[in-house]
Amino acid sequence: MKKIGITGGIGSGKSVVGQILEAMHFPVYYSDQQSKILVETDPVIREELTKLLGTDVYLDGKLNRPFLTQQLFSNDELRLKINQIIHPKVRSAFSKWSEKQTSSIVFNEAAILFETGAYQKMDYTILVTAPIDIRIARVMKRDQILLCNVQERMSKQWSDEKKIPLADFVIVNDEVIPLLKQVEAVLNALEK
Repeated sequence: MKKIGITGGIGSGKSVVGQILEAMHFPVYYSDQQSKILVETDPVIREELTKLLGTDVYLDGKLNRPFLTQQLFSNDELRLKINQIIHPKVRSAFSKWSEKQTSSIVFNEAAILFETGAYQKMDYTILVTAPIDIRIARVMKRDQILLCNVQERMSKQWSDEKKIPLADFVIVNDEVIPLLKQVEAVLNALEK
């Protein structure tokens, strides 16, 4: 079984690529969605985050998302520690999920695949890119947040220029070049 990582900066459209692959009957594991579930349900993550951030991180038994988000984006050292708590659990969950799949190719969509080093566990990686202005507009619309908030989040991720040399395939999601043809070209290369 080939394990393929799909990554890209916030608003690049990596989830859209994942949805296209799912429509083509390929299994796709969405790391960001799964991390949200694990942060709510995994007792070890809950304990470690509470030790690191204090009791404000969970209120009335539920994750205090605005508090966690603020911690993630306000302090680089803290973000690394939070990622060290969450990401090994997400990778482990992906491995268990992969073992249950029957497809010869599985995909793992993850925003910070390169930043965490998780790309090294993949057979190949796909980087989804888009112009900054398009990415900003997508995120502002999707998350209902201000430009400054989007820019702050983007500043915490690696640039496409830093990621491109690490990627095996690059898909451009600029709303001009057809996505489906690019996805099909990648699949043709992977299935050889």
